[in-house]
Amino acid sequence: MSAARRLLAIVTKELYQLRRDRLTFAMIIGIPTLQLLLFGYAINMDVRNLAATVVDEANTMRSREIVAALTHAQVVDVRYRDATPQAGMDRIRRGETSVAIVLPSDLDRRLQRRERSAIQLIVDGSDPVIMQAARQLSALPIHGAAPVPSVEVLNLYNPERRSALNTVPGLIGVILTMTMVMFTGVSIVRERERGNMEFLIATPVRPLELVIGKVLPFVGIGLVQVSIVLALGAWIFSVPVRGALLDVYIVALTYIVACLGLGVLISTFAKTQFQAMQVAFFTFLPQILLSGFMFPYAGMPRAAQWIAEVLPLTHFVRMIRAVMLRSASIGELTGDLLALVAFSVVALGAATLRFRKRLD
Repeated sequence: MSAARRLLAIVTKELYQLRRDRLTFAMIIGIPTLQLLLFGYAINMDVRNLAATVVDEANTMRSREIVAALTHAQVVDVRYRDATPQAGMDRIRRGETSVAIVLPSDLDRRLQRRERSAIQLIVDGSDPVIMQAARQLSALPIHGAAPVPSVEVLNLYNPERRSALNTVPGLIGVILTMTMVMFTGVSIVRERERGNMEFLIATPVRPLELVIGKVLPFVGIGLVQVSIVLALGAWIFSVPVRGALLDVYIVALTYIVACLGLGVLISTFAKTQFQAMQVAFFTFLPQILLSGFMFPYAGMPRAAQWIAEVLPLTHFVRMIRAVMLRSASIGELTGDLLALVAFSVVALGAATLRFRKRLD
């Protein structure tokens, strides 16, 4: 047999084996398709419809015209109206809005004299992209005549405009996603490949006990990783923890459990360690792109935002930034916290059911 025929035989065997490995074949098709759809459709740096609240202390025709002009430009989406600037700032702190538009009671006089700023934009400056988008409002025309006059932009939480303040908290979630999901999935599949699962089947261990026993050691590992990132972030990049440190660890612990639940669920589908890593990467890609860590959530189409709400990293990024940068308390973040708890329950429950089938 010639070298060409031997080489052709090996290639044919690999292609045949690849065709039988449905999961790997699906990854070959799915990963480039997913990247194309996410980068081409969902990822958009042109931020629109930032959640905003209006504090209209003037309540005049002119003030209403200005609010209408700002809304018509689609840079902001006015969802709330508050009585005082402090109430608007509280909404930003809780993460309900990104911008507060304040129109003072003497708005008309300020517009005429132009001695003081007539409009104040209070912006969540912890996200530089949102800060840049909010500054565009000062150049918007009113009835096609002149730009919005005398706008003062107040940058909350990041007056120095340091990108590290926005990046480091999100990196905690990215690191936990990479390690917890992959480590757990690969670890359980490795146990199956080595035949240790057969020993567990012969014991009175229940599927739920097996799942919890596999998850618990990685909880400690995850908390150690959180501590390392917090310490290095404070030491190297001077990233503060403005909220309660206990709240930071509560948020992190909830997310760690969610990641571990996803990792255990992946292990019930994968037959090999390589497959477990493939599926883990496949779930990691949309999370890092749609969670708001790299690209602004407000710039995504509505359909992409719906998908992002299902992903646990989206809720973690919101909460960890709120606690670390905006001093929000865990009690003010119950919506995202409950979403993570629900994801954990569903993932661990589904993994337990599939373990029961495997053990049977």
